[in-house]
Amino acid sequence: MALFILSALGLLLLAYSGICLFYWVFQEKFIFVRFTLPERFNFNFAQPFEELRMERPDGAVLHALHFTVPKPEGAVLYLHGNTGSLRRWGKRAPRFTTLRHAVLMPDYRGYGKSSGRLSEAALHADALAWFDRLAELYGEGNVVIYGRSLGSGMAVPIAAARSPRSLILESPYASFLDVARHYLAILPYRWLLKYRFRSDVAIKGVKCPVFIFHGKRDPLVPYSSALRLYASIPVEVHRELVTFSKGYHSDLAGYPRFRKKLRTILTMDRGPAPAR
Repeated sequence: MALFILSALGLLLLAYSGICLFYWVFQEKFIFVRFTLPERFNFNFAQPFEELRMERPDGAVLHALHFTVPKPEGAVLYLHGNTGSLRRWGKRAPRFTTLRHAVLMPDYRGYGKSSGRLSEAALHADALAWFDRLAELYGEGNVVIYGRSLGSGMAVPIAAARSPRSLILESPYASFLDVARHYLAILPYRWLLKYRFRSDVAIKGVKCPVFIFHGKRDPLVPYSSALRLYASIPVEVHRELVTFSKGYHSDLAGYPRFRKKLRTILTMDRGPAPAR
C-alpha cells in the first residue's frame, strides 16, 4: 500500500513538473495570441489613416496605424489587447475620431506587420517610443494613453515616465501574476512567469488623471485585480473606477454609460492640438 502511494505521488509530481516545464517553454503562445499580416495587406477603414513604421535598435520593425482627423483636439495612443492585429483593432478608432481625436494604434512585435523578438523590456520600450512619436505630432500634454487589457500593462509605465493628458485603462490588471493565477492557480508563477507587467508598482509614479473601466463578471482579468490597481494610485491623483456589475471582458463599450464617460474624459480640459 505504501509503495502504491509513493508511486502515485511520484507520478503526480512528474506530471506537475511536466506541466510547469510546458508552461515555461510555451507561455508566450498563451499570453500573446499573435495574428500576422503580409506586408502587402491593404487595410480598409472608413476614416482616413496612414501606415507608420519604426525601426528599433535591435533590428525589429514595428508597424502602426495613424487615424487622422481635421483640426484635432487631442490624440490617443491605443495599446490593444493580446489577441488579433490592427486588422481587428483598427475598427475601434471611430470611438475617438468622432470626438475629434487622432489615434495611433501600434501592433506589438509579432502581431500584424510588426516584427521582432518579444520581451517585456522590449514591449515597454516600443510603447514609449510610439508615445514620443505621437507627442512630437500633437504635443505631450494633448496625448491620452489608452490601455486595453494586455495593453494596460504597457500604458501605465508610459504615463509614469511622461506627462500625458490622462490615462484610460479598460479591463486592466494590477500585475500579470493576477491574470495567470486566475487561469490556473496551482502553478508556481512567481518562478515560471517571464512577463510580470507590474502596473501596481508603475502607477505610483503617475501624476495625470486615471480612469479605469472594468466589469465585475470579467472571466479573464479578475475585478479584484482592478481594485488593487485602483488602490495603488497615489491619493493626490484624480482617479475614477467605473464598474459594470454585469460587464464581462470585451463588452464594456456596448454600455451607454461607457460611451458617455469616454466622451466626458476626452472633452474635459482639452485644447486645440498643434497642426501636424
